[in-house]
Amino acid sequence: MTARLDLTSYRLLGRSGLRISPLALGTMTFGADWGWGAEEAEAQRIFDAYVDRGGNFIDTANAYTNGSSERLVGKFAAGKRDRLVLSTKYTMATQAGDPNSGGNHRKSMVRSVEQSLKRFGTDYIDLLYLHQWDARTPVEEILRAMDDVVRQGKVLYLGMSDTPAWQISRMQAIADLRGWSPFIALQSEYNLVERTPERDLIPMAQEMGLGVIPWSPLANGVLSGKYSRADLRAGDLTSVEGSRKDVAIGYGSLSERSLDIADVVKVVAAETGHSAAQVALAWTLLNSGVATTLVGARTLKQLDDNLGALEVSIDDEQRARLEKVSAVTLGFPHELLRMPTIIQSITGGTALPARSW
Repeated sequence: MTARLDLTSYRLLGRSGLRISPLALGTMTFGADWGWGAEEAEAQRIFDAYVDRGGNFIDTANAYTNGSSERLVGKFAAGKRDRLVLSTKYTMATQAGDPNSGGNHRKSMVRSVEQSLKRFGTDYIDLLYLHQWDARTPVEEILRAMDDVVRQGKVLYLGMSDTPAWQISRMQAIADLRGWSPFIALQSEYNLVERTPERDLIPMAQEMGLGVIPWSPLANGVLSGKYSRADLRAGDLTSVEGSRKDVAIGYGSLSERSLDIADVVKVVAAETGHSAAQVALAWTLLNSGVATTLVGARTLKQLDDNLGALEVSIDDEQRARLEKVSAVTLGFPHELLRMPTIIQSITGGTALPARSW
């Protein structure tokens, strides 16, 4: 059963003392540069409504809407900067044809941090994420550079996003052993359509002290119930620009399977008296590894609906239905280690206390 919350029901982020709201405001929609975001006036209404209700955790990235997102967040945060937790990311290229304007390496990181600080109009970033794993930069280079920007006071906390679990756990262990700044947060796609992070990413984060922050909790809008089977067609993910439906198709979020899941979400929503989007968002908060969930909105009406997720109560039977239709296999070795014969061979038939992982 989901406990009723509000934006002031603050939580600790990972293995840190940083207090954050149970829903974070994602601002990839701030700015119309990509063809589907919110214009400045509407973005300000969304930002102000979130903060006025006690929300304190704002998320963006260096390249969102070509830098407009960071500029708008900085403008809206003026006068209330210290009460907010501003997070941003580096990795995405910002200059076509310049191989060093993106990636995980030191030059990209330092350049991105300096540019983000200018766009924010502040002298520190609360939380900096590595945005996407580039599979090229040595982990020691990343960790040393991250520790440097923390020691310089330009960044307070560190996080990871869109990176294999084994790399994150390896890096966290190195940081711990060398006394470098650790990670406290993990951003990962996680929703009823995409539950594979339950295999390794979420258990790893819980064990290594990272609070999980799901992005795209509505599976690119599919779980809000806005699409039908008439919307299915071939998609091409070559750009973040275009319609939101194009993005959903390109990412693979809009499919026969996801629409089957959305149908069950709508049924549970009708039973609880809430919207489908609210139920889908509330479900992510049931996972003990989730610290806060990112919500994005292009209109104030959408934000109001999303924040209503904190009032949703999902009972055990409803949760079971949602998780049955959305179930994924855990794969090897997880399925093997759950087999009764294997458990018997390990325990010798004795009863042992369970561990969360």
